[in-house]
Amino acid sequence: MSTMQSNDAGAPPEEPGIATRTVELAVALLLFALGALIAYKSWELGAVWRDDGPGSGYFPFYIALLICGSSAVVALRAFRSGADAEVFVTHAQLKLVMTVLLPSLGFVIATQLLGLYVGSFLFIVGFMVWVGHYSWLRSTTIAFAVMALVFLMFEVWFKVPLFKGVFNPLGFLGY
Repeated sequence: MSTMQSNDAGAPPEEPGIATRTVELAVALLLFALGALIAYKSWELGAVWRDDGPGSGYFPFYIALLICGSSAVVALRAFRSGADAEVFVTHAQLKLVMTVLLPSLGFVIATQLLGLYVGSFLFIVGFMVWVGHYSWLRSTTIAFAVMALVFLMFEVWFKVPLFKGVFNPLGFLGY
């Protein structure tokens, strides 16, 4: 005998989460706004047919209109679909996705500001401590060893400079 409660159909109850309809509406509205922005900017560039051919905003304007139209259709279908019955992602699944997405987003920002070496170092340390539950000492040692090896390989041996970031915190090394 199962200890899990079930609904009338005998299926296990669904975990709480974000409904498919909600996600479809959000994505459709986001893409519609993006399409509208592109259409507006394309119109400013000149979305007309000139004597010598299409203006610089002609094709992007019509592609943006297609995006807006498609987004409107998806939004209407999602809106008319009725109640939020189907779960797109459960809260537990979303937590797992965010466990990877948030550090990756931090890595992108850190790389832009501090460069590939420092950004990668911080990413490795943070991911090992937060997700892997390793000690700070072990995480820092491994991250430093990996990034030192990558630095030597690219900057010293192959003479291929990698992005150092806006603030270039490793500028004192002369590379």
